Amino acid sequence: MASRQTKIIALTEAGKSLAERLQSLIEAEVAYKPQPFAEQVQSFFKNGDRLIFICATGIVMRSLAPVLQDKYQDPPVLVIDEQGQFVIPLLSGHEGGANNWALEVSKHLNAQPVITTANGYLNPVYSVGMGCERGCPVDELERLLMECLEQSSLNLDQVSSISSIDIKADEVGLIELAEKLDKPYQIWDKNQLSEMEPLLSTRSEYVFNTVGVYGVAESAALLSTKQQTGQQPELVLNKQKTKKATCAIARSYSGVGGASSAEN
Repeated sequence: MASRQTKIIALTEAGKSLAERLQSLIEAEVAYKPQPFAEQVQSFFKNGDRLIFICATGIVMRSLAPVLQDKYQDPPVLVIDEQGQFVIPLLSGHEGGANNWALEVSKHLNAQPVITTANGYLNPVYSVGMGCERGCPVDELERLLMECLEQSSLNLDQVSSISSIDIKADEVGLIELAEKLDKPYQIWDKNQLSEMEPLLSTRSEYVFNTVGVYGVAESAALLSTKQQTGQQPELVLNKQKTKKATCAIARSYSGVGGASSAEN
């Protein structure tokens, strides 16, 4: 698979002008009237490229329908009208990060984001959970964290804390990472973390036999967001790992209210 990029797809002269304006504000490639259209945009999508369409939503849905998988795997897709007034996160709003991306693009264009997913009008709180082998270098931990943020279309400012299990209370690499990034370092004991077991994406018997929970990174991320908001947490990014470290990102929402439509 080729490296993932951001593509702005336009079909009209007005759309092309808006695409070029947006290209000057974000790192992206403009694809003007790609041909054959459906084949080209499906290729972008299957490559994992983040897509911004400047056209009707119906065109986008009919073109991408054959290659849609699910909200955990599909890349984020935005749709913008030709006048640049509205930015709609059409696919992978929560898990793929399209909602947050729509907010960012809206600010660039001074446009109105149209968030239609459930909880779209609440304030998301994100926390990073990490686990590692004893003595894991801070550089490896930071590299993994940054890759996970990029994969989730999040930035460091959106992260409320870095958390782990209590046996990592003295883990130098994690402590240094939190200090370097100016984030609180939270630790939880295995009894607290075990409450998150039903929400884990995977359960590792090896990890359980070693530390008493089925997953450190996911459990810590989930519990941290729940503690901050008092609301049910969810995984934004399932556990990612290197040879020596693991990382997961969770979210819950603070505030009340919200849209009533279903998750896209």
